[in-house]
Amino acid sequence: MGQPTHAPKGHDWWRSAVIYQVYVRSFADGDGDGTGDLAGVRARLPYLAELGVDALWFSPWYLSPMKDGGYDVADYRAIDPAFGTLAEAEKLIAEARELGIRTVVDIVPNHVSDQHPWFQAALAAGPGSPERELFHFRPGRGPGGELPPNDWPSQFAGSTEPVWTRLPDGDWYLHLFTPEQPDLNWAHPAVRQEHEDILRFWFERGVAGVRIDSAALLAKDPDLPDFVEGRDPNPFVDRDELHDIYRSWRAVADDHDGVFVGEVWLPDAERFARYLRPDELHTAFNFSFLSCPWDAGRLRTSIDTTLAEHAPVGAPATWVLCNHDVTRTVTRYGRTDTGFDFATKACGTPTDLALGTRRARAAALLSLALPGAVYVYQGEELGLPEADIPRDRIEDPMYLRSGGTDPGRDGCRVPLPWVADAPYAGFGSREEPWLPQPVDWTSYAVDRQSADAGSMFALYRAAVRLRPVFGEGPLMWLPAPEGVLAFARAHGVMCLVNLADQPADLPSGTQLLLASGPLDAEGRLPKDTAVWLRA
Repeated sequence: MGQPTHAPKGHDWWRSAVIYQVYVRSFADGDGDGTGDLAGVRARLPYLAELGVDALWFSPWYLSPMKDGGYDVADYRAIDPAFGTLAEAEKLIAEARELGIRTVVDIVPNHVSDQHPWFQAALAAGPGSPERELFHFRPGRGPGGELPPNDWPSQFAGSTEPVWTRLPDGDWYLHLFTPEQPDLNWAHPAVRQEHEDILRFWFERGVAGVRIDSAALLAKDPDLPDFVEGRDPNPFVDRDELHDIYRSWRAVADDHDGVFVGEVWLPDAERFARYLRPDELHTAFNFSFLSCPWDAGRLRTSIDTTLAEHAPVGAPATWVLCNHDVTRTVTRYGRTDTGFDFATKACGTPTDLALGTRRARAAALLSLALPGAVYVYQGEELGLPEADIPRDRIEDPMYLRSGGTDPGRDGCRVPLPWVADAPYAGFGSREEPWLPQPVDWTSYAVDRQSADAGSMFALYRAAVRLRPVFGEGPLMWLPAPEGVLAFARAHGVMCLVNLADQPADLPSGTQLLLASGPLDAEGRLPKDTAVWLRA
């Protein structure tokens, strides 16, 4: 496979980049043990160069007990042995850069693993010790301190389990996620200093950026009051103290020409934009677009709102259809409810995969035509559907902590299919991978799609490479029938997406650059189809 043909970007590459999310455990297995690893990624770098992406975002690859897919970190300066070594990570960063691909790593600052040395020291030191001040240890309430210190809700959708765990010595500790993920106390200067040092550690090893997990959760009300729905300020979400933390981080990033992308789930557009001020985060994920139903009016509103909230702070928008936490696009768009909400996920929801695939192809062209950066989760370029994981093989704590009502996130984390005729679809394993692949997985294999001009992979490859024709300019909406999204960018290049029931006429005198599906016999744009045109 050849070198990427897109033009190299300078220090502001992140403003219009296509960034590919690698969930290492499921990308490719280099040593055959059933788990994806860095050797597998290194071997597949030519594939990623062929796809034409600008950067790779790696979900956590650090030392971890894997109680929450690696988001329970025990040591940020060590690679988990299941994935490889620090030296191998450094080679991967360098080899990717030689192909014109930058690296973004994942930092999880809200919490650490209960196996982290700090937490182990806190357990050994006992109540009232300096070691426990790095976390949120508190005595309980009620007779004998038998009740949790407060009633905060779990951050795992559907979970009714408490966010406090009591130790034999009587103290309780806070964990907004699982008991194996104790929350750090960000009011403590040692916590702040450690994370700034972690950032320097990875920037010095050549990474170009950092994705910040649960970026709005770090700071807590020191009084730890009970939770009251709608109370402002929230005791643990979007607190003002966060901005001073991120201003300090920005200084570290600027010293290394690094960039940040924050995972910031906030309904308030004005408060969301505060994280994107020039001295804080460079970008943040756009969850409004990700969760939006396949509806022309709502998609246009999401696009307009996103661009409007970014404009005052001069930050680029980001566009994403799916990630490692979200139902895959093909499956979601084939359902009656095409939006996404953690609270409404349910087992056994029917889907029309043919319909979902047609819409996902159109959505790919829509997202890649918008101004800003685009994130592509691994396997989306193959049109992978959400996999139905046997109940006894599900590992996700979201499923386990919901009592089985939430299907969890493992369905979008199934190991990728590379070679149709190879064992386990060429994932590289000598034995069954850590999650089972569906029986039809071989039909999505990279080798088959690479040879098929009509495949989802071929569409993504063409779109990523052609995307620079839209230029760096703003979006301008064009007149269009109801149910049709039509906009222009620079150089007379435009995108049309038909979500209406009737075929739509294309503007006269335009050249067809790319289509998500065939036009009808009269040359019109069918329902659930998108095109890129040049005037």
